[in-house]
Amino acid sequence: MKRLYGVTTAMVTPMTADQNIDMEGVEKLTDFLVDKGVDCLFPLGTTGEMFKLTIEERKKIAEKVIDSNKERLTVFIHAGGMTTKDTLELARHALQTGADGIGVVSPVFFGANDVEIKNYYKEISFALPDDFPIYLYNIPQLSGNDLSVSVVKELAEECTNIVGLKYSYPDFPRLNEYLNATPEDFSILTGADGLFLPAMAMGCDGVVSGVSGVFPEPFVKVYELYSNSEWEEARKMQASANEVISILKAGANMSYFKKGLDLRGLKGGSVRNPQQNISSQEEFQLKEQLNQWMHENSNINLSKQKFEV
Repeated sequence: MKRLYGVTTAMVTPMTADQNIDMEGVEKLTDFLVDKGVDCLFPLGTTGEMFKLTIEERKKIAEKVIDSNKERLTVFIHAGGMTTKDTLELARHALQTGADGIGVVSPVFFGANDVEIKNYYKEISFALPDDFPIYLYNIPQLSGNDLSVSVVKELAEECTNIVGLKYSYPDFPRLNEYLNATPEDFSILTGADGLFLPAMAMGCDGVVSGVSGVFPEPFVKVYELYSNSEWEEARKMQASANEVISILKAGANMSYFKKGLDLRGLKGGSVRNPQQNISSQEEFQLKEQLNQWMHENSNINLSKQKFEV
């Protein structure tokens, strides 16, 4: 079964000014990421505004990414929904559409205990083929429900097709606990962009990164340097990645990601209400900061562009 690894990009969902899905933008973004050398694609997660999309919109976006990718990269579709029924509908659609696997966020908003969480994932696992890989997705600061080490351990041992975990909270001790509690071939990735290099040094397989969807270059370079055991250069490149993570607000406001894509000649477009697009003043500051960062990092295959302020 395929696994996520290296630079796995959590894709934004391009939208038009009237907040409809921009399918041309989805295709253009997919091609851009393939060309820039990321390793895997992960659309329709938090960065993709998953719960602000309808089930049908999510299906159409999944189809567009898979079709545009043309089997060039590994594609895992995030299929987590507000109910088990919705999750299973999206999971089966991903399987039928040709996804390499799925990610499934824990139950969200409404409190769920360990038994409920285990049963949720087991129902999904048992409803899908044994060879169709599933990643658990733990983002407790947003979901409100944490995946305990014991739950992850049990699911990894009992569900053949649950092959990995995306952990999107910057907690090194917990990452280490996950690594120690699960089988050697169980795949764990950090969802905290700034922990990419140190997480790999601990034994993780990579990062699921939203910022790499706008500026993949430093992340691709970190993984290249790490793979070649160029530790000091990898550390410096992670520091550079951390700067652009900060400039783009680490995805706290998805409009920064989308404006960044617009500036790069892609189609990020609008966020969907109730979130708002950044103001003209915020855009001015973003351009200034990105111009400075790109000037200082002209050695990492960034296009030679300057954003007019």
